Amino acid sequence: MRSRAALLAAIGLAAIGAAKAGSDGQDFSQVERGRYLTVAGDCAGCHTKPGPQDFAGGLPIETPFGKVVAPNITPDNETGIGLWSDDDFVRAMREGVRRDGEHLFPAMPYTYYTKIKRDDALAIRAYLATLTAVNNSVQADQLPFPLSLRGDMVAWNKLYFTPGEFRSNSDKSSEWNRGAYLVEGLMHCGACHTPKNIAGGDKTDERLQGYALQGWFAPDITPDKRRGIGSWSVDDLVAYLKTGHNRFAAATGPMADEVAKSSSKMTDADLHAVATYLKDGAAPKEESAQPVAAADPGMKMGAAIYADECSACHAPAGKGIANFFPALAGSPSVQSDDPTSAIRVVLAGTQSVATNGAPTAPSMPGFGWLLGNRQVAAVLTYVRNSWGNAAPLVTADDVAKRRTALTKADK
Repeated sequence: MRSRAALLAAIGLAAIGAAKAGSDGQDFSQVERGRYLTVAGDCAGCHTKPGPQDFAGGLPIETPFGKVVAPNITPDNETGIGLWSDDDFVRAMREGVRRDGEHLFPAMPYTYYTKIKRDDALAIRAYLATLTAVNNSVQADQLPFPLSLRGDMVAWNKLYFTPGEFRSNSDKSSEWNRGAYLVEGLMHCGACHTPKNIAGGDKTDERLQGYALQGWFAPDITPDKRRGIGSWSVDDLVAYLKTGHNRFAAATGPMADEVAKSSSKMTDADLHAVATYLKDGAAPKEESAQPVAAADPGMKMGAAIYADECSACHAPAGKGIANFFPALAGSPSVQSDDPTSAIRVVLAGTQSVATNGAPTAPSMPGFGWLLGNRQVAAVLTYVRNSWGNAAPLVTADDVAKRRTALTKADK
């Protein structure tokens, strides 16, 4: 006869097994892993339109070729993915082919998701199957002709898509490999941070060196010391991804959304792996940069404007306040060759992300109402070329173009 202790242990193990499997045989551990992977992949960032219907699609995604609308990925049988098989789902994620055989546009980052392990893709599928089914029909095909022809993707894929699951590098640590798997696959960092060619394919020789999209510039995240993250430590990177703030920068724009919905909810171990991998990357060849001369008339105008309008928060020497107002001195984003984000922030203002680790979410007011194009160009040229910074000057025409784009976007 079994002892009372053994009997209780058996009952406990059975209860644990039932809790993991559920009454319908569902593996809750797989679902939970899928939930986490869905967060790490920032799926909600594209597939959730502001409102109560999570993952029901309908959010327009701006691309250089027009708008693509994200589809419904709830388990609705009519308008979602309720009738998709596991193989249908994995094929869409890793090969960019829908259930009906049509090709997806690369606004869905299957060029990165191809590296995801099948088990991870199926875990994501298992989690999505637990969501509330939302009947929401989405017309995704909104690109202009002939870009709307999905058959064109066959040729595009041959040129710019290399399918294949992630392979570990035996010469690197397990942490490095975990970071590589996340950055190059699930988190699809290069989708925003790698420059694109005229056809929208990645410029692989400029990997992670920054790209302008949706009215912002996703900055260089290579170890470049002036324009990238070369001066950031691993801990600096982890703090930025976890809280949206560190001693150098504050996440705004699309990155604020990514931090809020994705990286702030990831484990410290995964964020440390991501940072370790990025810090170990190859920096582009260092280019000598000469700052615009302080005697330049635009620099003098910019210095006066900075003293009046900017120095109270960012400090006279551009050092800012750590974890609150970003430092401008030595800032990689400030020194980007492309000033898109800097111009936008000065014209329209911005608010940094609020997270559990940094709930204040400081904001910067817009100065477009106060400063003309020449004045905005002058203060930005001053900031980009003071306190050891060096970057190309900003022109009044640069500012005028961004002002016009912002006006159109508001209509």
